[in-house]
Amino acid sequence: MTVPAAPTSGALPGTPAPVRVLIVDDHALVRSGFAMVLSVEEDIEVVGQAANGEEALAALMVCPADVVLMDVQMPVMDGIAATQEIVARGLAKVVILTTFDRDDYLFDALAAGASGFLLKNADPSDLVEAVHAVAEGHALLAPEATLKVISRLVQPPRPGDVVGRSSAPAPVVVRSGTSRAPSAAALLTPRELQVLEVLAEGLSNAEIAARLYLGESTVKTHVSNILAKTDSRDRVQAVIFAYRHGLQRELGRSAG
Repeated sequence: MTVPAAPTSGALPGTPAPVRVLIVDDHALVRSGFAMVLSVEEDIEVVGQAANGEEALAALMVCPADVVLMDVQMPVMDGIAATQEIVARGLAKVVILTTFDRDDYLFDALAAGASGFLLKNADPSDLVEAVHAVAEGHALLAPEATLKVISRLVQPPRPGDVVGRSSAPAPVVVRSGTSRAPSAAALLTPRELQVLEVLAEGLSNAEIAARLYLGESTVKTHVSNILAKTDSRDRVQAVIFAYRHGLQRELGRSAG
């Protein structure tokens, strides 16, 4: 049964609206724990809880959310199926939470359209950061997870390979892998190429700004331009673009 959150007083006049979060997990204690972590944040509002994907879809019709924290293994409708439906209908952005560091969950989640993937044993501060990052339109993957994605997506599948629920890896929107595609240098300005190279290391906007001695707002502008110019859905696909064009050779060696 869906458990609605207690109503909050809302944001003060002139302040940004809080990020609305729906927590989906079949264990009530887990839901309560996440809710406790997030509820102390002034700019985050837990709008509801659900025990499976079907309840999550119903809850979103009553209590719209910006971000859904989604478990994977649940009865009735699991987290991957629910994520696919939520993203397809444009209801919210989804962060997959799981206790299992399994590649098939990672790739299934990305293929379903999830914006982030986080282990349940992450620090509470990581959970808060994940909610904010995804709400702001960023993809959330730790550098080591990014390496797994790159390794799987840029290499052709071997005969007999099965990834998660499908025989193909998650779809790649970036079209620059073909010989007819324009080069990275033709698409991006020198500064954008520089930002993309650092972004490919898995750095946040703040870390990129510190590395390149730029303002964080300037970095955000560059990242937005990079995503648009490379036809990348999110930062993960921008990293794939960088890898395919040899812009981050150290990352490429680690992923290969």
